[in-house]
Amino acid sequence: MASLPPSSISRGVVACSAGNHAQGVALSAKRLGCRAVICMPLATPSIKVNAVRAHGGETVEVRLFGNNYDEAAGEAKRLEREDGLAMIHPFDDEHVIAGQGTIGLEILKKCVSHPVDAIFVCCGGGGMLAGIATYVKQVRPNVQVFGVEAADAAGMT
Repeated sequence: MASLPPSSISRGVVACSAGNHAQGVALSAKRLGCRAVICMPLATPSIKVNAVRAHGGETVEVRLFGNNYDEAAGEAKRLEREDGLAMIHPFDDEHVIAGQGTIGLEILKKCVSHPVDAIFVCCGGGGMLAGIATYVKQVRPNVQVFGVEAADAAGMT
């Protein structure tokens, strides 16, 4: 969000996520003094919803909408189109992916004293997997990076 032009920050941002991306956008909005609307599916666990509210404070509106991610994402796209909010996409944005790549940096820093053969990354939309794999393969190309997903929440298969 720090790369957005001031005009976008002044209009506000919108994001769709049922988890970590929502919390990151909320915290960024608070720090930038930016309005944010976070669209989350109706079935999002309350612990996630409350975390988003806590990270964002008064600058963030949590909008529970739809029965699944796709329906909540549709609401976010509507707000982008109709209200002129800047979309902060959870997995189709090169800046977001680069930021998620810092997780790879953290993993490798923690494992500097012993070899790492593989890293397993939980995978929803693929942004975190893309970021971690991009970083890790640049600095330790021999490390294998695998995307994993829950059988009942398979977003990539």
